Amino acid sequence: MADRFIEVSLDKRGVSCTAKLLDDRAPVTCDAVWNALPLGGDVYHAKYARNEIYTLLPAFAPAEPPLENPTITPIPGDLCYFTFTDVQLGTSSYGYEAEAGHRGRPTVVDLALFYERNNLLINGDAGWVPGIVWGAVVDGLDRMADACQDLWRAGALGESLNFRRA
Repeated sequence: MADRFIEVSLDKRGVSCTAKLLDDRAPVTCDAVWNALPLGGDVYHAKYARNEIYTLLPAFAPAEPPLENPTITPIPGDLCYFTFTDVQLGTSSYGYEAEAGHRGRPTVVDLALFYERNNLLINGDAGWVPGIVWGAVVDGLDRMADACQDLWRAGALGESLNFRRA
């Protein structure tokens, strides 16, 4: 199989990076994401995991991928896939209970980009939260990291995180 690449972008800020899908390590997840592209939505900056931006989406795979190529310590450039229930995300402590629980979605998919070091996937409510590493940024991480820092400091309102075939 030929290598597959996607563009990850913060459209309002006009910044993007290119990531390679890790088909050899997370084939089921890569196929699920690839077949559903383009994907995107409102962007959030992590509270607990540190240097992470993500978007919440309705489930899009025929069946949720198994926990392949898991991590609790993502590195810069990792793209991660998480699955949550609306109950797990539907509390006011997270700040997006309306988005997590609207339209009766029982499953919420979190597609995330980690842009800097020292991340630890632990949540005070749930404990360890392993993610599936399904992609790795191969170009433009420095530009994206600068935009992510701006997102952290200036705010995410009106910004979207998008994933498209490159």
